[in-house]
Amino acid sequence: MTKNILLTGIGGQGTITASKLLTIGLMSEGYDVKMSEVHGMSQREGQVLTHLRYGDKVYSPVVPQGEADIIMGFEELEVLRNIDYLREDGVVVLNTARFNPIGVLSGKDKYPENTKELIEARAGKVYAFDASEEAKKLGNQKVMNIILLGTIIKKMNLEEIDWDKIIEENVKEKFIEINKKALRVGIELV
Repeated sequence: MTKNILLTGIGGQGTITASKLLTIGLMSEGYDVKMSEVHGMSQREGQVLTHLRYGDKVYSPVVPQGEADIIMGFEELEVLRNIDYLREDGVVVLNTARFNPIGVLSGKDKYPENTKELIEARAGKVYAFDASEEAKKLGNQKVMNIILLGTIIKKMNLEEIDWDKIIEENVKEKFIEINKKALRVGIELV
């Protein structure tokens, strides 16, 4: 059975790093994993969207609309823009810290005041927390992505994978320990 995950945020939030670590971890357990990244002006607060599918045999990297088991949202508005990918009983893991995407910064788009409520109306379950604040408590706001990754690991029952080893082999040495701590925080939050 194929599992479908969508990771969405804006450039600079670590969406791609989290998706790559998740892919490596899943592959280490023998899963067939397909991943596809979409970068819209990601260097300038543009949308970053990663489709990730895994299972015994996966043929396409793109999550079909209405079939995502989980959306991992680094930014509420980006989750709302991609909510149609979520299956009816799907789960959203949501960072509640607000970051303005490029459309909002440029004045082209307006940030809805009720994004969380709109997401909750479409999802089977929403786990919402300020991952950015949790990262600040650890001393480095950039590990917000790893906190969210820990939450996904817990919700997808993937704790048996040696995530410490995955981090050790794929993160710069000076950031290994804080990333391990961030992962544990994310796992413990849900």
